[in-house]
Amino acid sequence: MSTKDRIVIANCGGFWGDDPTAARRQVEGGPIDYLVMDYLAEVTMAILQKQRQRDPSKGFAADFLRQMRDVLPACVERGITIISNAGGVNPLACRDALEALAAELGIADQVRVGVISGDDVFERIDELADAGEPLAHMDSDRPLADVRDEVMSANVYLGAQPVVKALAMGANVVIAGRITDTAVTMAPMIHEFGWAADDWDKMAAGVIAGHIIECGTQCTGGNFTDWYLVPSFRNMGYPLIEASSDGTFVVTKHPNTGGLVSVHTVSEQLVYEMGSPEYIAPDCIARFDSIQLEPDGPDRVRVSGARGAPAPEKFKVSVSFAHGYRAFGRLLVSGPRALAKSMVVADSFWAAAGGMEQFEDAKTSIIGWDASHPPFNEDDDEPPEVLLQFAVRDDDRDKIENGFAVQLVPRVLATVPGITYLADQGRPRVSGVVGYWPALIGRDSLDVRVIVGDQEESVTSAAPDAPAEPFAPGESSALVPNTGRRTLVALEELCLARSGDKGDTCNIGVIARCPEVYAWMLQHLTAAFVKQRFDGICHGEVERHEVPNLLAMNFLLHESLGGGGTLSLLLDAQGKTYAQYLLATEVTVDTGLVELLDELDEIDGAPDGGSEIE
Repeated sequence: MSTKDRIVIANCGGFWGDDPTAARRQVEGGPIDYLVMDYLAEVTMAILQKQRQRDPSKGFAADFLRQMRDVLPACVERGITIISNAGGVNPLACRDALEALAAELGIADQVRVGVISGDDVFERIDELADAGEPLAHMDSDRPLADVRDEVMSANVYLGAQPVVKALAMGANVVIAGRITDTAVTMAPMIHEFGWAADDWDKMAAGVIAGHIIECGTQCTGGNFTDWYLVPSFRNMGYPLIEASSDGTFVVTKHPNTGGLVSVHTVSEQLVYEMGSPEYIAPDCIARFDSIQLEPDGPDRVRVSGARGAPAPEKFKVSVSFAHGYRAFGRLLVSGPRALAKSMVVADSFWAAAGGMEQFEDAKTSIIGWDASHPPFNEDDDEPPEVLLQFAVRDDDRDKIENGFAVQLVPRVLATVPGITYLADQGRPRVSGVVGYWPALIGRDSLDVRVIVGDQEESVTSAAPDAPAEPFAPGESSALVPNTGRRTLVALEELCLARSGDKGDTCNIGVIARCPEVYAWMLQHLTAAFVKQRFDGICHGEVERHEVPNLLAMNFLLHESLGGGGTLSLLLDAQGKTYAQYLLATEVTVDTGLVELLDELDEIDGAPDGGSEIE
């Protein structure tokens, strides 16, 4: 165990498919101690399981090896430890491939790989059911037995402790399967600072640090409401955590890189996919309503005040299962009266396909503006072109292929003028749908092991039962100005927001631009207000969670993403655009609130951070 007081953790990827140059840029950009990355989403696990079934040497994130080819020699030379969940459903095969790469690079004797196993319970589903673990769906309480024959993967979200064990055993590269996104950042902090597993506040600090940087550039200016304040999006800086042993840390990025680190960029990431302010992780519950943020210089934000609570009794399991098929078809409809023509094409298409009601789910979407030629008249609201999208999902593949797919291209000649189909598409392709099944499992049902070289050790999944110190979130004492004058403004003038998905639930985190706006939000930005704004989109209830320390609210829009993931026929199945739609809402407020914001802008002059790039 190390006794350092400070370490630097660099994230170089928030999903499988992120910028392949990020690892090299993080290693070359300045001194770091750890390089961490996240590859896994729920659907990714099913894809990797299919790969392993076809080839026992596959089933891990192949992009990991490409990045390691760029940085492994430098990491070995500089003493940088690498941690990733790139192992997917086959961590041992990933280890073998990495060791072969190390041998090819001539550094095999300097690379000590640690592998974490035990998260994959796909082969144990029946055994677990017999032992009293039905893996019931967390929302519907249906037993997994209802879809047992269609199950494609089943992986438990492990926490940081197995990674800590691998580091203690001397690994300088740790390869895991389905550990949480936050664990890769949290584990180095526990290992280096010697934090106790029941020091809930420090455990919470590790979870919070991991959550902030788990999505890469989303905390350094990417996907940011005030995008126009970001000096440059070229050579985007990926995030760094400068962690201290007391649980405080600074979020920053390498100098001379694009992007922006500010209180607002970090706040937006904190409320992203947050759910309740009591953020549940395998190692503890982190109180997001305890976090304090403050500027610490250009492109630096200090995070403190983290409070935690005991770990949950059970682990979460991500199960994927086959759930029929779907297909998408697109036609570009252009020229005068493009919208009216699109309606005619849609009517003709669905009639030829047998009717929308013939399918389990079907949808028409009209997308577009000016891809093929400029608008006819800048003052005309009528678009000169639209992209007409048809989508369908059903258990019967033949029905989709021979009823839906074959009827798209014929509409080009058989309906209105001005239609073309996309050059790389044409007839829709049918693909399998993967359903997501969240469940819970008892900690004592797991057999988690860590392998480093010839050593193999088990890791307990039991959680300490030490109590946490009482904590009560603060309240805002600001008042809404009351001048008696009223004005109409877009919500974006008052707030920032970011949205994301958890299955069929969209999360929209909304942040006030000042305490007085938050006081207004408490009164007026209600669950009912959001429900009305998303009428016809959100088919379930809307929950509101208050996070006063961040001047934020988190809204959970249930049944709003068409089933979520690969089930959905929506253009935006992950709710990425929902925050922007909410911010475009016009609201009536006291004029004094807008005047106050204008005064604050004049005082600030510039965002809290933002160095130019060379």
